[in-house]
Amino acid sequence: MEFLSDYGLFLAKTATFVVAALLIIGMLASLGSRRRDHDGHIEVTALNDRFEDWEEQIKSVVLDEASFKQERKAAQKKAKAERKAKKKSGEDEQPKPRLFVLDFDGDVKASDVEHLRHEISAVLTLAKNSDEVLVRLESAGGMVHSYGLAASQLARIRSHGIPLTVAVDRVAASGGYMMACIANTILAAPFAILGSIGVIAQLPNFHRLLKQHNVDFEMHTAGDYKRTLTVFGENTEEGRDKFREELEETHVLFKQFVAENRPQVNIEKVATGEVWYGTQAVDENLVDVISTSDEYILQKRTACDLFEVKYVARKTLAEKVGVAAHGALDTVLGKWISRLSQRPLV
Repeated sequence: MEFLSDYGLFLAKTATFVVAALLIIGMLASLGSRRRDHDGHIEVTALNDRFEDWEEQIKSVVLDEASFKQERKAAQKKAKAERKAKKKSGEDEQPKPRLFVLDFDGDVKASDVEHLRHEISAVLTLAKNSDEVLVRLESAGGMVHSYGLAASQLARIRSHGIPLTVAVDRVAASGGYMMACIANTILAAPFAILGSIGVIAQLPNFHRLLKQHNVDFEMHTAGDYKRTLTVFGENTEEGRDKFREELEETHVLFKQFVAENRPQVNIEKVATGEVWYGTQAVDENLVDVISTSDEYILQKRTACDLFEVKYVARKTLAEKVGVAAHGALDTVLGKWISRLSQRPLV
């Protein structure tokens, strides 16, 4: 009995500690979320410098020492001669146009729009009409209102008269294509997936299951169509018809949006919900050029100053703890599973 008493006391202390820790983390997370909008910062990376460093590293290994030194001297001599010639002719050295590179990785809620809006605002404080913005976009779509906002953020670039290019390396479908069609130019990798100009909505219904177990469900609304379909109540044909009508209205708006931004598209032909690979999408005018984002950036290297712009949000304590715990759990489970299976994990 003494053992059970001690064990019960130990469990009570442990439970109290865990509950207290969770409460503290919850309070910190709540406070952190209130300050979240002010806790991020913009990071800018000069991509020209990165490429030059890579080039130097490759040459230092591939070329013999004498050839490497000779090439460096020749490059320095050429740059010096160009500067001297411009100074002698009295020409002012004109700054190169700039290419600002942004990334958007979309989920169902287009959560990355919170970072995108800050990145675009930062770029617009400096960018001129001679500059360009490249957005590396990846998204299979999601909520209409969320992707509508994301597309509106890209439209801010166009409204400032700055050329916008969207590069699709893997997928820009549905809401993703809603964003892409804003661009002056759309690039796509040969097997990137584009299109899916359609609208979908689905939900389960548990009414028969609840009825089978004698469980009542009540829902009260004011307005004939405040709720057309429900998960737990009994759906009616009238509700289903209204729901389909709303989907059709959304699809019409989607088609109009694409047609306004890409008038060269035969909207009735492509707005069937189908998808096309990059090489097929060119024929349908869904994209303009077959190219990866990497190739496009390298082509711009000599003519432009390249800058990658990212908004980095500061993680709250709860998020840091959660990431650390998730990583530790993954490590433990991964080792345990690999020992059981004795097979490599991918």
